[in-house]
Amino acid sequence: MEIRALRPNDLPAVAEIWNPLVRETTITFTSEEKTPEALAAWLAAPGPCLGGFEGETLLGFVSAHQFRPGPGYARTYEHSINLAPEARGRGLARPLMEALFAALRPTPVHSLIGAITATNAASIALHARLGFAEVARIPEAGWKFDRFHDLVLMQKTL
Repeated sequence: MEIRALRPNDLPAVAEIWNPLVRETTITFTSEEKTPEALAAWLAAPGPCLGGFEGETLLGFVSAHQFRPGPGYARTYEHSINLAPEARGRGLARPLMEALFAALRPTPVHSLIGAITATNAASIALHARLGFAEVARIPEAGWKFDRFHDLVLMQKTL
């Protein structure tokens, strides 16, 4: 897998991975699919957006952007990682995350936050293996598919 910065022409492939997760899962609590405009703004925002490619095929992506607005949070980023269905279970999340860490280390970013649905045991385990520590559980933080979902916050100091 080749890992490189995402480009505007990669955004349709990002949407093909992300939007089914929005529609069909609780991996994200939003029910609003990613539009071309929203993805362009996401890509343009400060912070790395990296894709893992096999040839021209996007297998997954990872990104990190400021955790909350304002100067007090400028050194704390929240990340997102998503894999295409055919890429899951192949060990590709680790190299994507390690590339993200490498991209962030020379920057002033000090802390990386993962906000994970509490029922997503695989993601929680992955983050623990990557050195993230659970720092909070927020009961009933999200609402999707007519019920509440708990949120786990995990943190890694870079």
